[in-house]
Amino acid sequence: MPIFFNKKTREFHLQAKNVSYIFTVLENNQLGHIYYGRKLTHRKSFSHLYTIQKKTYTAAVFDDDLTFSLDTIKQEFPSYGTTDFREPAFQILQENGSRITQFQYNGHRIFPGKIKLDGLPATYAEQEREATTLEISLHDHLMDAEIILQYTVFEQFNAIARNAKYINHGKENLILTRAMSASVDFFDADFEMIHLSGSWGRERYVITRKLAPGIQSISSTRGTASGTGHNPFLALKRPGTNEHQGEVYGFSLVYSGNFLAQVEVDPYDVARVSIGINPFDFQWLLESKQSFQTPEVVFVYSDQGMNGMSQVYHSLYRTRLAKGIWRDKERPVLINNWEATYFNFNEEKIIEIARVSKELGIELFVLDDGWFGQRNNAKTSLGDWVVNKQKLPNGIAGLAKKINQLGLYFGLWFEPEMVSKNSLLYKKHPDWIIQVPNRKPSQGRNQYVLDFSRKEVVDYIYYSMVKILGTAPISYIKWDMNRYMTEIGSVNLPANRQREVAHRYILGVYNLYERLTSEFPDILFESCAGGGARFDPGMLYYAPQTWTSDTTDAIERLKIQYGTSMVYPLSSMSAHVTAVPNHQVGRITSMETRANAAYFGIFGYELDVTKMSLEEKEKIKKQIAFYKENRGLFQKGTFFRLQSPFEKDGNVTSWIVVSEDQKEAAACRYQILGKPNARYERLVLKGLRKDYKYKIEGIPCFFYGDELMNAGIYLDNVVLAGKLQYCDFTSQIFKLSYFE
Repeated sequence: MPIFFNKKTREFHLQAKNVSYIFTVLENNQLGHIYYGRKLTHRKSFSHLYTIQKKTYTAAVFDDDLTFSLDTIKQEFPSYGTTDFREPAFQILQENGSRITQFQYNGHRIFPGKIKLDGLPATYAEQEREATTLEISLHDHLMDAEIILQYTVFEQFNAIARNAKYINHGKENLILTRAMSASVDFFDADFEMIHLSGSWGRERYVITRKLAPGIQSISSTRGTASGTGHNPFLALKRPGTNEHQGEVYGFSLVYSGNFLAQVEVDPYDVARVSIGINPFDFQWLLESKQSFQTPEVVFVYSDQGMNGMSQVYHSLYRTRLAKGIWRDKERPVLINNWEATYFNFNEEKIIEIARVSKELGIELFVLDDGWFGQRNNAKTSLGDWVVNKQKLPNGIAGLAKKINQLGLYFGLWFEPEMVSKNSLLYKKHPDWIIQVPNRKPSQGRNQYVLDFSRKEVVDYIYYSMVKILGTAPISYIKWDMNRYMTEIGSVNLPANRQREVAHRYILGVYNLYERLTSEFPDILFESCAGGGARFDPGMLYYAPQTWTSDTTDAIERLKIQYGTSMVYPLSSMSAHVTAVPNHQVGRITSMETRANAAYFGIFGYELDVTKMSLEEKEKIKKQIAFYKENRGLFQKGTFFRLQSPFEKDGNVTSWIVVSEDQKEAAACRYQILGKPNARYERLVLKGLRKDYKYKIEGIPCFFYGDELMNAGIYLDNVVLAGKLQYCDFTSQIFKLSYFE
């Protein structure tokens, strides 16, 4: 049983394969935190691990005990205003103006499996025995309000999922001004904080900083997306922890909108982690009998370094967050016409690209932006999801059938959440955009955000898309989103609900995704948001792969894909080979290096294959054949980061993916700049079975696994060593196979 309750001491002990999480009911009936870390043996009492710092000079809860102060107690779901001066997990405004609450333990239940969250994406259990859930009820008698805390233990995945639900059982209105999903207090603050930060074109760079007294946080206020600035994830690692050893705690929010993840270090060196919906510009009116559900947070502890943490997230998110038939199915090699044609195409050009693509071994053709309305540039027609017959006289259905006849699947681009001012939809419904009356709405990319907090808007887009998807053989959708919110407001909501708009919008996006993925379960959805602005677990629930970044340069992608892999599996990262000079940075890299970077993701192309030389086409054929032969390995293997582009001079990046049975692996080493007369280098691998013999393609001898994981591959003995040492932007892939 992974969840224990010590009735006498009122302690809860959550156990996964290698982790324990322990908390208790305090004297005042609030929840106190005891321990989170490496697995402990269960016992009848953990009270000896729980000590209260007896400080008599701070505010006390009890009149006759001046030492019991929430200011110095490690808590499980803290409130504000009753002796704890740190930032709380929640805050509720009452009709009399009070923000003081007293939520006390009111009971609990433990049950197998996991409950689906209302209107929100979340991890799931396919069978009840995979997970066990603890539900804690906290009740404030004065307000007659309840908080239900849910903890789900995925025992074999070594992960704990948490969320909170707020319920107003009383007669008066309540206003949530802060409603975090989870909070945890640590013994100390001797940690380094890891987070993923960046901007358009350089998403999810790995940032490391030592915790200091006060609050350190990451957040998003973008409205429509979790954003490129910060990913909804942070980790705390012990000093000395690296990719392969040491303790680390990860916190990942399954949400795609405004979020806050922070660590507060108090005067007693206690680190408090809080994560959830950003309380900035947020409040939620809870009328009588109404409830509010927070997004889910996934906690992962590892004593096997950063790779150990990442591998838990990869396995859990690939198999128990992503869903549908494409979760486990091998993804097709695709070609997207965007960088080949941009808006300038017709049916003849599309068919020509598709025909050549089929000859090269490509399996899916994707028609990107420009197929609808009068969309010949980025200034018009978003919202008018009707095919442009001047470009495509046979419509989407006619084009898709012709693509199918060539032997290819057909995919289509949408940007369903946006509208152009120059569109029929805007002219008919100017009130359907996010806006504030009498304030000029700012434009971004010549487009405006549709008000997805309104059901009729979501319904309209749903039926517009169904008209296309229901009449054409479409196998794939690229769902784009290129605009953050400004002038946040809805003409459909009353004044006291205007701060609900951003969250209601995200709920509308999830609703549209839920309806479309249910209506068309065979379609592979790919999420995109101005590149990687929505690379978050919320999107992964509906779309098992995400466009990783608009930057497709192989060298820039090393940092982007390395950082993304901190949380997200290779099966979620779309990675394409594109033309050179690269359209984002102008860099010229070899076809080999471009493919070697893109293999470690969901592989595809984005260039004009009709303009390529015979030599280039032969290279593409070989690349596709290699990927098809190994895509099960790339999609489902265990991924290890070996050398980081964020450490030392960042000149070398390397990684490896290993099959579950450890009989196959693919490793790659990338070098940015060549060095004259360089020292001898070796590539030390991970994840292999030490007693297995391995053959490496292109190298005549065999190696034992322990040799490769300790002595490594000496690059001066490798055929292409000279190229690796002396040339810029080089790479070499090493394919390993079990050798009898």
